Amino acid sequence: MYKHFLVPTDGSALSNAAVKKAMEFARGMGAKVTVLTVVEPFKVLSINAEQLENTRAEFDRHADLVADKVLRDAEEVAAAIGTTCSALRMKSSDPAKAIVEVAASNDCDLIAMASHGREGFKAFMIGSVTMKVLANSKLPVLVYRES
Repeated sequence: MYKHFLVPTDGSALSNAAVKKAMEFARGMGAKVTVLTVVEPFKVLSINAEQLENTRAEFDRHADLVADKVLRDAEEVAAAIGTTCSALRMKSSDPAKAIVEVAASNDCDLIAMASHGREGFKAFMIGSVTMKVLANSKLPVLVYRES
């Protein structure tokens, strides 16, 4: 049914669990997987304390190292499960838009991702990348939630 999954990941524990489950599902379907991590650019004004404490060069260097590790970890999961996987990193200030665009440009037919399940004021203020992907994707989106 599905032949190519896009699996966005931010490297969090929940996202890593979703990567593993998506890889297992893809293997069962004989589908290939593209793993994506989106690195947000340095912002002078940010609610992310890490961005406020670093210079742009330090932030970029650190963000690249983290993205490389996130993708390397996903590739190791794919190898252990026996799934065909490619890794992709991109910079965008709008991760949801980047996810939808990458899925379309890579001929993916399913997006499989985690949801952190933010609620209330936090969801209103921060928003949810997953909710934005669900609202804007023309492809089916499989959402993994912590049980």
